[in-house]
Amino acid sequence: MSNRTFALFAVFTVQVIYGLNFTFAKFVMNEGYIKPFGFVLLRVLGAAILFWILDSFMPKEKIDKKDYKTFALAAVFGVCTNMLLYLKGLELTTPIHASVIMITTPIIILVFSALFLKERVTGLKILGVLLGFAGAIILSVYGKSTRIGDNVFLGNIMIFLNAVSYSVYIIIIKKLTKKYHPFTFIKWLFLFGFIMVLPFGYHDILEIKLETFSPYVYFAAGFVIIGATFFTYMLNPLGLRSLKASTVGTFIYLQPVIAGVFALAMGVDTISVVKIIAMLLIFSGVYLVSKTPKLQN
Repeated sequence: MSNRTFALFAVFTVQVIYGLNFTFAKFVMNEGYIKPFGFVLLRVLGAAILFWILDSFMPKEKIDKKDYKTFALAAVFGVCTNMLLYLKGLELTTPIHASVIMITTPIIILVFSALFLKERVTGLKILGVLLGFAGAIILSVYGKSTRIGDNVFLGNIMIFLNAVSYSVYIIIIKKLTKKYHPFTFIKWLFLFGFIMVLPFGYHDILEIKLETFSPYVYFAAGFVIIGATFFTYMLNPLGLRSLKASTVGTFIYLQPVIAGVFALAMGVDTISVVKIIAMLLIFSGVYLVSKTPKLQN
């Protein structure tokens, strides 16, 4: 298998895992087995342990002391704020809503790249940003859930802020990923992240009652902690080493498709005209943002 083929397989696998994760995570939280912040703590702790074990088999890299501050800042946005908002938002909204809003991430990254990295923005990309945000707003304001207790509007806002937080994280680590091996960076990211989320999730962890867990609950929780945290954070950087960022970004379009099909098959979500319109707007927006402008002759 060539490096490019492996990279394509890696980023495809990441999107499949994320697509399934929306339904598994929501089930565990909404059925009362693990509260959102406790789930975040388990995700970060589990991934941190696995990455530090994995790193023990890797060549050691010397880290500049000044970069530890950047690692900590990246952990604020890439682990702490990102995951806390994501799981709390997912508890309140639906899997399809969450997956569709998450694909605004490339649009947000474009805006931040223009503001902080001074990257050129075309008129086509501006149109894409407007379409994408219009779709997210429609989904948040008019989207409904059939589940009692859901607060779709608040949940969608949290998922969107989670996408913003993740986009800030991408901007922060852009230079660091060229300086260090991904595993060197990620182990520190999760160590700092664990310290940050511990105060939020500690009491939720104490309330977990393992005796109420069925085999399916163990599987769903394990999928979120190991699959959607450890494996995705491991595979994405490996994919980025052989593919352009724009290529990897296009794979995010698979998330709402996978999440939607799986959620409908499991009977935990429904499709509606509003969701379809919002999806089309966001898909169109992200396509325009990702489109490479033609070179002038």
